[in-house]
Amino acid sequence: MTFRTRFAPSPTGPLHLGHAYSALLAYKFAQAEAGEFLLRIEDIDQSRSRPDWETQIYDDLGWLGLSWPQPVVRQSERLPRYRQALETLMNMGLVYPCKCKRADIEIAAGAPQEGVSQFGPDGRIYPGTCRNRPLSDAGPEDVLRLDMQKAISASILRTFSETGAAYSGTHRLDADTLLNAVGDIILVRRNMGSSYHLSVVVDDADQNITHVVRGEDLFEATQIHVLLQGLLGLPTPIYHHHRLIRDSAGKRLAKRDDARAVSLYRQQGASPAEIRAMIGL
Repeated sequence: MTFRTRFAPSPTGPLHLGHAYSALLAYKFAQAEAGEFLLRIEDIDQSRSRPDWETQIYDDLGWLGLSWPQPVVRQSERLPRYRQALETLMNMGLVYPCKCKRADIEIAAGAPQEGVSQFGPDGRIYPGTCRNRPLSDAGPEDVLRLDMQKAISASILRTFSETGAAYSGTHRLDADTLLNAVGDIILVRRNMGSSYHLSVVVDDADQNITHVVRGEDLFEATQIHVLLQGLLGLPTPIYHHHRLIRDSAGKRLAKRDDARAVSLYRQQGASPAEIRAMIGL
């Protein structure tokens, strides 16, 4: 099997040094294994995605010395495929509509209990207010959620392999963790037609990704993805969650950190080799 990995940015702002590290690391791994490096544009959030940011992604990555097969997969063009996967979960009785807004969820969650997490990899853990609503009751403003209890019952909980230094080893999905620290995740967000979790699972399988390289901040989300892979009958890749590039205060970089944008370093005369040195590659 061909070693195949990917870099999958969202065109919602400039690439920063953290993005450069992730892309270059994935590219390095693919080259070392005589494999393939793919670029995917995760643009299902059309309210925030911009064509000029997408163009900047291509320019910055090309300047860093990366290349990838064409055409590039864009999630906004794959909504029917995500719908197909969603319908599989619907037919299994695992999906329900939710009309709760963020404030509703916060109120329903109540006061935090000592030692009980309020937040998981999908945000605030959903308290289940709409769990008994039938799909026939779904409206245009609803999100669609996965009933985690039913999903666990319908699935043989898989293991996944991790090669990143912080989490190296074999990990088995845990039912209690999925129920209490993850909860009923969103499968389809309002006005998007999908969600990050559903789309990334389908895309990785359809693109035959064998190794997922991404930041360690996404490690907890991996259990969601492995669960969905099992439910949908999709392969589970090997994961590598790498260290994060942080600022001088130890805070991880975000797209709002324009001062560390790759494009700005380019404008100031930095070379690709200097960018690699800054991030330890």
